[in-house]
Amino acid sequence: MNHRLPRRLFVVFALAATALLAACSGGEPEYNAHDIEGVMPDLAFNLTDENGNAVEADDYDGRLKLLFFGYTNCPDICPATMARIRAALGGLDDTTRENIDVLFVSVDPERDDPERLAQFTSSFGPRFVGLTGSQEQLKALSKRYRVTYGYGEPNDNGFYLVSHSSAIFVFGPEGKARLLVNQEQSVDALRADLKKLLERVD
Repeated sequence: MNHRLPRRLFVVFALAATALLAACSGGEPEYNAHDIEGVMPDLAFNLTDENGNAVEADDYDGRLKLLFFGYTNCPDICPATMARIRAALGGLDDTTRENIDVLFVSVDPERDDPERLAQFTSSFGPRFVGLTGSQEQLKALSKRYRVTYGYGEPNDNGFYLVSHSSAIFVFGPEGKARLLVNQEQSVDALRADLKKLLERVD
C-alpha cells in the first residue's frame, strides 16, 4: 500500500509547517543588522591606541563596542561610516552613550601614527578611539573576523588607497560578537539596535 502524500498536499503541509515555525520564532528578526551571535569569535586583539599605549580588547570590557576597519586618508567610506555612527550615538541619552566605545582600527599603520589617529577620531566625539598595530597584529585581527585589506599602487606623490571592509562589527559589554552592520543600515536602525543590545545581559 502506498502511503506517500500527493505532491500538492505535501507542498501544502510544508508551507503550513514553515508558517508555524515563523510564528513560533516571532517572524520578524530581533535586530535590523545581521545577528552574528555564536557565529563570530569574541573580541580579542593586541594593538596600540591613539595615545601610544599598548591595549587589549579586555581594556574595553563593560561597554558595548563597535569595531570598524579603515584608515584616516580614506576619501569616502571611512568618514561617512564614522559620521553615521556619530549620528546614531547622538540620538542616545548621555548615560547610554557612555556605555559605548567606537574602535576605529587603522589598517594603514605606515601613515596612521597615534597622533594622526587622535586627530581623526577627535572630530567625531569622545566615544571614538583610534587603534592600529603592526602588520602581524592587524592581519591576525582581520583574519579573526574574516575580512581583508590591501594597498594600491602609490601615485607620483606617494599617495595610495587602501581597500578594506566596510562592515561595522558590534560586540557586547564582555566582548561577545553580536551584530554585523552593513552600509545600507540607516542611522535610526543602528540606534535602535544599540539600544536593544544595551538592554540585554551579555
